[in-house]
Amino acid sequence: METITNQVVHLTAQDFKEKVFNYETNTEWKYEGSIPAIVDFYADWCAPCKMVAPILEDLAMEYSGKIMVYKVDTENEQELASVFGIQSIPTILFIPREGQPQAAMGALPRQTFETVIQDVLLKN
Repeated sequence: METITNQVVHLTAQDFKEKVFNYETNTEWKYEGSIPAIVDFYADWCAPCKMVAPILEDLAMEYSGKIMVYKVDTENEQELASVFGIQSIPTILFIPREGQPQAAMGALPRQTFETVIQDVLLKN
């Protein structure tokens, strides 16, 4: 069952396969969503993750209906983190409607999120 907090959706591996990418049935990237997304791979104990969380919550509300913001707890979803080769957190996945996702590591400032949202996710 997914939890929604301020439009940020926490995903389990099963949710991820339905809403983002079914890595069990697809060998090539195929985004399952209808609008662009940001996926935050995080852990509760991670200080930089805690710095990014309120930024993502703000962006989720600001761009509601235009982008989805998902969070994946790497402690609870180790298989999912492993599929994506997540080795440092936070790792942020930017997923446009078409094309390949782009990953960024570390706590990004709000301006970087805004730039990627405008230049990559919403450019069509």
